[in-house]
This record gives sequence, structure tokens and C-alpha cells, in this order.
Amino acid sequence: MNIQVLPEHKLSSVAPLKQFNVEKKEVELILVKEQNGVQYTNSSVVASPSCAEEVDRETWGKKLDFLLSVIGFAVDLANVWRFPYLCYKNGGGAFLIPYILFLFIAGMPLFYMELALGQYNREGAATVWKICPAFKGVGYTVIVIALYVGFYYNVIIAWSLYYLYASLTSELPWLRCNNLWNSPNCTDPKLINGTFLGNGTSYAKYKNTPAAEFYERGVLHIHESKGIDDLGLPRWELTICLVMVVFILYFSLWKGVKSSGKVVYITATMPYIVLLVLLIRGITLPGAMNGIRAYLHIDLKKLNNPQVWIDAATQIFYSLGAGFGVLIAFASYNKFDNNCYRDAILTSTINCITSFFSGFAIFSVLGYMAEQHGVNIKDVATEGAGLVFIIYPEAISTLPGSTFFAIVFFIMLLTLGIDSSMGGMEAVITGLSDDFKILKRNRKIFTFATAFGTFLVALLCVTNGGIYVLTLLDKYAAGTSILFGVLIEAIGVSWFYGVDRFSEDIERMMGFKPGIYWRLCWKFVSPVFLLFVVIASIVTSGDLRYDDYTFPYWSNIVGWSIALSSMLFVPIYAIYKFLSMPGSFKERIAYCITPEHEHHLVAEGNVRQFKLRHWLSI
Repeated sequence: MNIQVLPEHKLSSVAPLKQFNVEKKEVELILVKEQNGVQYTNSSVVASPSCAEEVDRETWGKKLDFLLSVIGFAVDLANVWRFPYLCYKNGGGAFLIPYILFLFIAGMPLFYMELALGQYNREGAATVWKICPAFKGVGYTVIVIALYVGFYYNVIIAWSLYYLYASLTSELPWLRCNNLWNSPNCTDPKLINGTFLGNGTSYAKYKNTPAAEFYERGVLHIHESKGIDDLGLPRWELTICLVMVVFILYFSLWKGVKSSGKVVYITATMPYIVLLVLLIRGITLPGAMNGIRAYLHIDLKKLNNPQVWIDAATQIFYSLGAGFGVLIAFASYNKFDNNCYRDAILTSTINCITSFFSGFAIFSVLGYMAEQHGVNIKDVATEGAGLVFIIYPEAISTLPGSTFFAIVFFIMLLTLGIDSSMGGMEAVITGLSDDFKILKRNRKIFTFATAFGTFLVALLCVTNGGIYVLTLLDKYAAGTSILFGVLIEAIGVSWFYGVDRFSEDIERMMGFKPGIYWRLCWKFVSPVFLLFVVIASIVTSGDLRYDDYTFPYWSNIVGWSIALSSMLFVPIYAIYKFLSMPGSFKERIAYCITPEHEHHLVAEGNVRQFKLRHWLSI
């Protein structure tokens, strides 16, 4: 047992101080006990009230609560409806080469960085930037983006709930054409084959099957809208489903991680059970092996196409969910000495394996569909809502026991969506309540206000033209803006705060420093990767479309305005912080880029960031 007297800026961060008086230099007696190679720190500070609050910060009931919450957030609908199709389209097994490469050089390092950042500082996405005050705007950026995503993501969950309700019948409503919502052109799927389609139309794009018409005419009522400028009133059926989703989210989050940590035992594990059931059923279907062979077919020539690399980079980024403030928020409720390195490796690996595994459940059924209609796999393969709300439900409807498989499939979609939406809302609640203590004291009211606010905006997405609003939000709310936010975050941590100092923080928590591989990734590889993805997303961003509908020019302006509304927090807050600081121009810069607990060093003229050694250190 060692007793050390350390200056305040060297203190343990079991309870990092919020504000330091520039003129006061306090000394803290620290009791450091080495046990099992991990440093435990007990502090006997003459603490400010904010210090006491930090010591009492809520923690996860069990380690498994945290792991399942992270897995539940990261494993979402995109793992099922996007990755398998991207893998198939971009060379099958060959696509795994850039995908795994980007996982190791960028995905995992960013995942690890966010977990460590949240756990060490025990703060949400905004207040965590006490390590470099000028960058606090990026915290607000990711919080606003997480809020925007909740506006439309909850609607997709509501669709799943509606489909689940519609499945509670002996004959699934999208099996035949004799329903109120069907058009005169509705065609029995048994009559559709390659000869019938002709004209190069793929089966996946054919809009007059019972399943396609149930989705577009029975659920969305898109045929009653002329476009985004003709929305109509909210559909009462979807509004009820949306209310139910919002209530589920509220009662999962109102008590903090103590309540949400229990909900994920169901929502995070259920998809794996259902995927296994669907896979076992899928591989027994005729044509299933053709689908799986198409999924895994290796075409190395595809790697010559830059779009394949762009797809792999964006998919690994969005799949892991870095940058939404969720990982920072979840990790902030960990115990200080938790091994977040192991957590990062484990959860990011599980996420990617889930994506790959889901492809077998999807493509075994797509192979069956292709054989049923006498077409190629490419004619039935699709991604997004078309896959999970049209093609897959249609395949299920033709099986014996179709009601059972439909129910479990939509339960899977529901649970995939719920815990991801819970993560996004927790990022908003934690991020803002850590910044504004009145919100923390009234968490239940604030949680309700957040959930109700997302519900009100989401009503636009359950109108007759709601799919157009959802498409616009999906493209712009969390596209380039979230990539920009994480790029700034990576630069702030790795360059301005410093990789060496960040590594020392991790050593204080876990008793060992990150290896040179992680430090090089954080300082050089990850920022370059993110810059590449940001540029690629801007260059490849075409006009907004939904099937054959081209959005009016003004809707693209609205979209970019939504994107900028979150990104502008970064420069605006940096300027505000600079102007609010005392001293000369140089001192203001120093205060802006120096951790708050080292502001007394600025008064002494000892600014680490003004030394070349800081920028060269790794």
C-alpha cells in the first residue's frame, strides 16, 4: 500500500473534477492500492458538490447488462437488411476482405476509444469534452443526430409492430390479392416467372405482388400521396403502433440503466434465437443452397471497383454505431476499473459475426424464392425495407406454419429496433442531463419529454406520404453529419487531448497501456479512414429518390439544412468558447484546448499543446 501526494492535475479520475479555480492549487491525498494488477483509487478530496455527484453516479446492475446493451444497440436492422445484400452485390466472400480490414484498422479502434472515453470521464457525449473544451460542440452534434434518428427509426419499429399484429391470423394478409387495399393489377405470385416479368424487371422491384401491395398500399398508403408535398393526415393504425413503441421506450428508460439493463436481456438475445430458427427452416427449403452459394460466391475482380471499398467502409462504421454518443453514454455507467478493452473486442466481433450469420438466414430464403419463380438470385435479392417487409414476408407466407414464422420474424425485427432506439435515446438523455443538472434531477419527466417529442415529429412519417419524409431523414439526418462528427471527435481525442495522455488514462483504469497498434490507429489510421468516408459520402451523394419518385429540388435543400443543423454546433460552440474565455488571444486558445482540470497551468504559461512534443507523441 502506497501513500502519495500528487498535484491536482495528476489525480485519479474516479471522480474527475468539473471546474478548477485557476488561482487555487489544491493538493489531494490519494490512497492507491494495487490489487490483481489493477489500480484502485480512493480519494479524500475536499470535494465540491459536483465531485460528490460523480462518485454517486449510477452504475450497471451487472456487467452483462452493459454488454447486452452495447450488443443490442450495435446489432440493429441494418445487420439483417443491409449487410447480406452488400456482401452478395460486392463479390460475396471477397467483400469480407475490405470489411474485415476496415473493422481492424478503424471500426474496433473507434469502438474502443469511445468506450474508454466514456468510462474514464464518467460523462455523456457533451460534458466528456472537459478534456478539450472547444470540442464540446461535437458532443451536441452527436446528441442532436441521435435525436433526429429517433424521429424516423421508431416508425420502422412501428411498421414491424403492425406486421406482427397483422400476422395473428390463420392466413397471412399478404398471401392473396382479394383484399380491400389491392389494386386491379395485383398478380398472384404463382403466375409470376422470368417470362412474365420480361423487360429486365426484377421480381424484387415488381410492385403488384400481394406482399408489395400490402406494404405500399395496405400499410403505407403511398398510392394516396403524390409526393413529399402531399402528406395527408397520420394513419390511425400506424399512430397506435407508434404510441406503443414510444411507451415501450419510455418504460425501458425512465429509471436509467437499472431498467434498460434488464430489458436488453430479452431484446438483445431474442434476435439470435429467431435467426437460428429461420436459418434451420431456411436451409431445408428447395433452392436454399443456391442462395447460400450466391451469398458466399467469391469474385475478387469486384475489389477493383472503388465503390466496393466505400460500401465496406460505410457499412463497418454504421454497423458498429460509433459516433452516436451511445457508446460513451453506456460506458459512463461502468465501474472505473472495468476492462473496456476486452468489451470492445468482444462486442464489435459479435456484431460483425451476427451480420455475416444473418446472411445465411436471408439468402437461404432468397434461394427458395428464386427457385419458386424460376428466376436468378439477383432478381429477388434486395436490401432495406423491401427485403424485410416484402420479399421475406412473401416467402414466409408460402410455408407450412407460415403464421408462426411470420410472428417470430417480426418479433425479431421489433427487438432489433427497440434496443437500438433505446441506445439512441439514452445518448440524448445522458448527454443532456450530465450537462444540465436540472434534467438529471427530473430524469423521468425529461425522458417522457424526449420520447413524446420524437413521437410528435414521427407523426409526419406515418402519413400517406410519410415514406418520403422518412427517406429524406434517413439520407440526411445521420449521413455525412455523423461521419463529420466522429472525424472531429477522433481528431479531438487523438491530437488535441493527445494519444499518450489518453493511453495514460486507460492505464489508470485497467492497469495496462494500449499497445502501439491502437495508438497508431487512433492518431493516424482512424482519422484518415473517416476523412475518406466523409469525402466518399459527399461525392457519391446523388439526388434524393424513392423508387421511381424523384424528390423536388427544395427537399434536397431541406435535407442538407437538417444535416448542417447538427454539424454547425462544432464551429459555433468553438467560437463561443473562445470568446467567453479570459486573457489574450493566445491564452484564450490555450484555455480552449487544455483540459479543464489543467486550466491553472495556462495561468502559469505551461501549455502542453504549445509544445512540439505534444503533437509528435504517440
